Amino acid sequence: MSEESKAVLITGASRGIGRAIALRLAELGWGAGLNFLHNREAAEEAALEVRARGAEAVLCPGDVADAGGRAGILKTFKEAFGRIDALVNNAGMAPRRRADLLEAEEESFDEVIATNLKGPYFLTRDAARWMIEIRQSHPGRPLHIVNISSLSEYTSSPQRGEYCLAKAAVGMMTRLFADRLAEHGIAVNEIRPGIIATDMTAPVKEKYDRLIQEGLTPIRRWGQPEDVARAVGAVLGGEFPFTTGAAFDVDGGFHIRRL
Repeated sequence: MSEESKAVLITGASRGIGRAIALRLAELGWGAGLNFLHNREAAEEAALEVRARGAEAVLCPGDVADAGGRAGILKTFKEAFGRIDALVNNAGMAPRRRADLLEAEEESFDEVIATNLKGPYFLTRDAARWMIEIRQSHPGRPLHIVNISSLSEYTSSPQRGEYCLAKAAVGMMTRLFADRLAEHGIAVNEIRPGIIATDMTAPVKEKYDRLIQEGLTPIRRWGQPEDVARAVGAVLGGEFPFTTGAAFDVDGGFHIRRL
């Protein structure tokens, strides 16, 4: 890998937002490690699309919720690229069953928290340690961590409390790591998507079609994975060199409080 090239590890990269991020970054010259858990076929298709854009792609299978899985992901990435310039924590899951808070189940809570919070928390820890090593020999090289959170970070959804809690904690995680890693020149920021057309939101499409048309968001359309990908591209492209610990809302204006 040349000194000029850049390598990014993207979790949950086989489809949806993660895949769109990989393709956008490929267009900007980034080689990508594409993490996935179950859908190898989709990950292989994503890798072909990255390579078609002239960038290197390597599959990095593994479960971010598991310590052994995280170690395997980083090992595969390191063997392929030799260094890491950016980590994008995108992998996440909704509860398998939406349930009222008063009917919440510990099994669902544990699963969602493990994937959406524990996994990125400890993957960031391990990637940051590696980045600090890289910093010793590359003092001026931009290094980034980007967390993909959600408007659920600050919006109550009592039918999926575990998801809201996990995303709220990702917001604090972003600020914690931004504070801790600033002395090493590692920027940590957060992209906060709104209602994005993905497999995760497909089951509630009819509901949100109606709400969007009624004005739920000032920009009256669904967000697309590419909208989020463009924001990640701007952050990793160095457009915000004096910014860390920030959250960028990509939500059609949902965050605006309106009367």
